[in-house]
Amino acid sequence: MKFRKKHKGEESEVFTDSLNDILFILLMFFLIVATLANPNVVKVGLPRGTKDAKAKQNIMVSIDKEQNFFIGASKVDHINIDTFLIREIEKHRATVDTPTVVINADTAAYYGEVFRIMRLSKKAGAKVVATVK
Repeated sequence: MKFRKKHKGEESEVFTDSLNDILFILLMFFLIVATLANPNVVKVGLPRGTKDAKAKQNIMVSIDKEQNFFIGASKVDHINIDTFLIREIEKHRATVDTPTVVINADTAAYYGEVFRIMRLSKKAGAKVVATVK
């Protein structure tokens, strides 16, 4: 009986160069797809301005976190805000074609009131800009 001699010192190798290339390409593919297909991103069409000039801020309405209303620097009761706001818009309409109402609202403010002031200002013929602090 003849036994084969085992070659000691020689080990078989697996050629993995092409496997490394394929794994690198797959890794890059999944990284790119993961950044492009983020399900938590909400796509919003943002308006683009054509002018660099800011709108003139004629009337400032502020609402703080305690639901206090201010027109300019004077405090106004929330029941009378409609009449005071319309009066201010009409007063500024004499000097400007369309007055601008800027609403500064606290993040803790009730936004039903913010939307009510926006709707009232639009109905009175003014432009409305709302900011949140």
